[in-house]
Amino acid sequence: MDEWDVVELPIDGSLDLHTFAPKEAASVVRDYLEACDEKGIREVRIIHGKGRGVLRRTVHAVLEDHPLVAEYRLDSGAGGWGATLVRLRP
Repeated sequence: MDEWDVVELPIDGSLDLHTFAPKEAASVVRDYLEACDEKGIREVRIIHGKGRGVLRRTVHAVLEDHPLVAEYRLDSGAGGWGATLVRLRP
């Protein structure tokens, strides 16, 4: 993706990272969490896939240090551990 390309994401509490380059993941997650906060969305699902866990570790590193994040955990639902559920602070 070129630095001038703009991708419009629906801010609905679910972010699928499969459409982004791995090097963009951290900034996309940060921006998405801030957009959810602005819209009053407190529960966020980030889909990172299963694979070797590289993207999951990147996502969790962002969540660990992000001031909006109250807690996060791997999704135990139908998607299994290919997604992380995040609760934002009020």
